[in-house]
Amino acid sequence: MPKQFSRLVDAETSTFQATALRVTDASVFAKPIVIASSDARFIVAEQLAQSGVAADIVLEPSRQDSAAAVAVAALCAAKRDPSTVLLILAADHVIGDTEAFRAAARDAASGARAGHVMTLGIQPTRPASDYGYVRPGPVLDGLSGLHAVERFVEKPDKAGAERLIAEGALWNSGYFMFRADVMIAELAAHVPDVLAAARAALEAATSDLDFIRLDAAAFAKAPKTSIDYAVMERTSRAGVLPVSFPWSDVGTWDAVWKVLDRDSQGNAVRGRVELVGTTNSLVHSEGEGLTTVVGLDDVVVVATPDAVLVASKARSGEVKDLVATLRQKAHPEADAHRRMYRPWGWYQRIDIGERFQVKRIMVTPGGRLSLQKHYHRAEHWVVVKGTAEVTVNERVVLVHENEAVYLPIGSMHRLTNPGKIPLELIEVQVGSYTGEDDIIRVEDIYGR
Repeated sequence: MPKQFSRLVDAETSTFQATALRVTDASVFAKPIVIASSDARFIVAEQLAQSGVAADIVLEPSRQDSAAAVAVAALCAAKRDPSTVLLILAADHVIGDTEAFRAAARDAASGARAGHVMTLGIQPTRPASDYGYVRPGPVLDGLSGLHAVERFVEKPDKAGAERLIAEGALWNSGYFMFRADVMIAELAAHVPDVLAAARAALEAATSDLDFIRLDAAAFAKAPKTSIDYAVMERTSRAGVLPVSFPWSDVGTWDAVWKVLDRDSQGNAVRGRVELVGTTNSLVHSEGEGLTTVVGLDDVVVVATPDAVLVASKARSGEVKDLVATLRQKAHPEADAHRRMYRPWGWYQRIDIGERFQVKRIMVTPGGRLSLQKHYHRAEHWVVVKGTAEVTVNERVVLVHENEAVYLPIGSMHRLTNPGKIPLELIEVQVGSYTGEDDIIRVEDIYGR
């Protein structure tokens, strides 16, 4: 589960949702553009809907790094107005003061409107070696509080970080603000191949439900490079606004621990947790299970229904290496979340064994699964909340709470939620094969 969609810091809101909500002040921001992986489209749509945020969602067919994404965003905004000012935000950061952030956006916008490519520079609170730095230069003409960028500095070692801070350097937040026409001109000057690929992908884009799907062949021609290297480190227009609001990119579990509330022993806990003789640790427990830790210091323990992580806090950044190893060994937990989002809702596996699988399914009001059949399994649906409209071959029936319906092997069937509340049911699959690829779709309103 990508971290930006997980509720790591706030029990009710993911960092993606918090980012979207942060830019809903209509006096400062227009309707946002979300650039997302095609694989994450249903999670993006669901979490935006949960937050009540309307956005244009543009789907990347492949990962071409941030320069291509920024190019697409600038081109999209230029269709509204070439002088539109854009603010580029990562979806996985934590900001502790929303009003201070919005005030900073207003201040930086004056520099962007004047033709500068602005960034927000965070006042450092420690000599971090996991962040890049930006050294501010002289004040920009006529723009109080805004500085030209002297240079960007890659992630230093601890001694280098201490030296940079002593010299007045700021953390590079990765937030960039600019006019659309200015960024398009900078991309054309420094990485024309990226701009050409983004333009071609957008011109050949197709509409898919509520998404804008970029053309895959055109987008794949964009060289993979970051916006920092492609433009920010090369442009003569770079400006920086120093800011001091609480900020973290929560890049590791140690960083998550730092932004959470902690008890008198320095422990940050989430979920059903009991600790004995444990200090300065993060224990994150999901689901109904109880997680207990005895006699450990400076550790990270993350327990979810399908996997458990135990790591030293100091080496929590090595989780990405662990995930690479899991992928090499074909562990499904490396990429597959237990809850799989679909355009009609989601399903979650409860249990699986030889010749059976049990799922929990939620269908949003008005949601409709595809008309489909299976060659290797029969299914039983038990409604636990709401009302289901079920098609079985030529028959259409309404199934209410605490009622069930049987779908024989090979039967043509479909599930619809005709009601006003979410439909929840338990699905029991029985057969020689219960894989997701045993689905023969005959009709689908979502075009799959």
